[in-house]
Amino acid sequence: MESMGQSFQRKIIPATLFTVIIFLFLFIDFIDVGALLPSSYKSIHVMFLSIILEAIPFILLGVFVSSLIQVFITEDMVRKYIPHNPIIAIFPAALLGAIFPVCECAIVPIVRRLMKKGVPLHVGVVFLVGGPILNPVVFASTYYAFQTNTQIAYARMGLAFVLSMVIGFIIYLLFENKQQLKESTTLEHSHHHHQNKWLSMFHHASDEFFDMGKYLIMGAFITSVFQVTIDRTTLSSIGNSEFFAPLLMMGLAFILSLCSEADAFVASSFAHVFSSTSLLAFLVYGPMIDLKNTILLFAYYKKKFVFTLIGVITVVVYGSVLLYGTIFG
Repeated sequence: MESMGQSFQRKIIPATLFTVIIFLFLFIDFIDVGALLPSSYKSIHVMFLSIILEAIPFILLGVFVSSLIQVFITEDMVRKYIPHNPIIAIFPAALLGAIFPVCECAIVPIVRRLMKKGVPLHVGVVFLVGGPILNPVVFASTYYAFQTNTQIAYARMGLAFVLSMVIGFIIYLLFENKQQLKESTTLEHSHHHHQNKWLSMFHHASDEFFDMGKYLIMGAFITSVFQVTIDRTTLSSIGNSEFFAPLLMMGLAFILSLCSEADAFVASSFAHVFSSTSLLAFLVYGPMIDLKNTILLFAYYKKKFVFTLIGVITVVVYGSVLLYGTIFG
């Protein structure tokens, strides 16, 4: 049972934060931001609100899919359709991304719920890192953004497909199938009569949305500060470095935390400064791990696992784009 303090933190605080966001969205034009912040930081509130408004639809999608899984998918169904061989199970997990068009904003609650239903850790990781890239919406946006160099769109899909399986395999070797989820801080409405399943789904979605909302807000604020203060001239000065430019673009992708459906347009704006290898590093790394979903991962998974996952993704993506640049550059 939750204490009164825990109930307050779980419900009142997130609801208050969302009320503040709605207030700022409606009345920010009437507030003299210049009097509150230095002139160089005036655009932070605009960036913050744009990130929140961009992410909320996908968060809603994620929590509703998560709730559908919780209410309508049983552990027996999960065990029935996942191959028993842990290596073979990696391939269909990579293919799931082509079926479910979700971005990195929505993928964390979905994978978390699948793991609670019995999906092995490494299989969930494959979907976690591959799903935000391997879908038709992301391919179409990337193809359109790089019309003069459509090879980048195909390379992005190919690398994401292969690397998601490689990362999943490494996670299997490191953790096997040991539980890495933290104890849930939300109420689990797990026992309902059949006629109440849809109502139960909405209860789950509401709980999870407000639970995730506080982490989204923290991530959006930190991201907006970095986006406003980052020095673009510094980026340009090392854009031609074969080894440092991909790392720089990976770091930029992590900080900017762009939605995978829109990040290609930002990447294309750097095309005159950075090589195709560096742009691929940006396009592959960002959707796999960024500042927003890192905060969500730390909220729901054990710290050792999250740090390890970030390290594995970083090494695998960096090594693969350097190899790609050597072969196709």
